[in-house]
Amino acid sequence: MNTPWGRLFGYRNGRMPGQARVSDLLMRVPIFEELSARELQAIERILHRREYVPEEYIFRQGEPGMGMYIMQKGTVAILSEPDNQELFQMKDGDFFGEVALLDQGPRSATALARTNCVVFGFFHPDLLSLIDRNPRLGLKIILRISRHVGERLRRANERVLALTQKLESVKQVTAREG
Repeated sequence: MNTPWGRLFGYRNGRMPGQARVSDLLMRVPIFEELSARELQAIERILHRREYVPEEYIFRQGEPGMGMYIMQKGTVAILSEPDNQELFQMKDGDFFGEVALLDQGPRSATALARTNCVVFGFFHPDLLSLIDRNPRLGLKIILRISRHVGERLRRANERVLALTQKLESVKQVTAREG
């Protein structure tokens, strides 16, 4: 980020004074952890930095997914609408919304800043442009996202199975008592 704007606003080597480098943040994200320093720099160049204030929506459930978000600082709640049930809290180094890089379908949850936050957006059109310029890097990212989504689906299936078994147990107890 050694641009005139970066120099004007205090950026130096991909960071503001007193902040960690963005590439250090990216290395902690499983999707990017096996990339080379050069590949991380290519990703860093297409990220969009954004700050959010408490209670500001990053995206809402049902909106079209445009990309993923990487938390540099702050806390974001992932909520299920319409009752605003909190599913997860995302903190420094976490990421969310990665399915939107594969599928721009409707968001399955809402993301709401709970504190002042600094996040980096990695958006679908930027990924497509990266794939045009560097297909090998694009493929690496797509494969890593796919693995991550697959792992998450397996964990979700295990939870559904456990809940189904628990429900069956409750039904059996209720039937014996009734």
